[in-house]
Amino acid sequence: MMMEQAKEKPNTQCIRILSIDDHPALREGIAAIISCQPDMQLAGSASSGKEGIEAFRALRPDVTLLDLNLPELTGIEVLIAIRNEFPDARVIILTTFEGDVEIQRTLKAGAHAYLVKSMPAKNILDTIRQVHAGKKCIPHEIASTLAEHLTDEPLTNREVDVLRHVVEGNRNRDIAGLLFISEETVKVHLKHIMEKLGANDRTHAMAIAARRGIIRL
Repeated sequence: MMMEQAKEKPNTQCIRILSIDDHPALREGIAAIISCQPDMQLAGSASSGKEGIEAFRALRPDVTLLDLNLPELTGIEVLIAIRNEFPDARVIILTTFEGDVEIQRTLKAGAHAYLVKSMPAKNILDTIRQVHAGKKCIPHEIASTLAEHLTDEPLTNREVDVLRHVVEGNRNRDIAGLLFISEETVKVHLKHIMEKLGANDRTHAMAIAARRGIIRL
């Protein structure tokens, strides 16, 4: 995996963009879209989390497009690392994940916008311009997803731990041993998890949690 640096356009007023994504086709697509814009240029691209951080340090882009699902480091870890070192960094999450919990995590970590890859190219370009102008941008579809669960009671860290062990196929007895709690406590946690998620059973709870970005299957 190699960090790629793009050729500079002569216009120094161009918005310089860094693309961090592990899919070559997506990076090529972004490069093609940006190359057609007179006010933008691709400063470079990276295919992993660590490369993304190094690329940001080297290139100091105006706007960064960041996927969440990356090798080595997650997108959120990359976002936090970049924002800790460069507090003024303007980062747009561009991903396939649409879960409200995932969205909340990234916005809390300092993302300026959250887009899904299925959105039209025009929306992505408009968002880049808005973020470069200092605005935060949450598309209507994303805002609706957040609003849908605004009053939901979140799972506790312990409940998420229990759910992760359920995903791994562990029985209540196994989970109790792994977390150093009683089997009865595991059952209580599972009861609360299903109530909070509105799930009918363990399998349903896993499906809802995965869709909302609480866990990854």
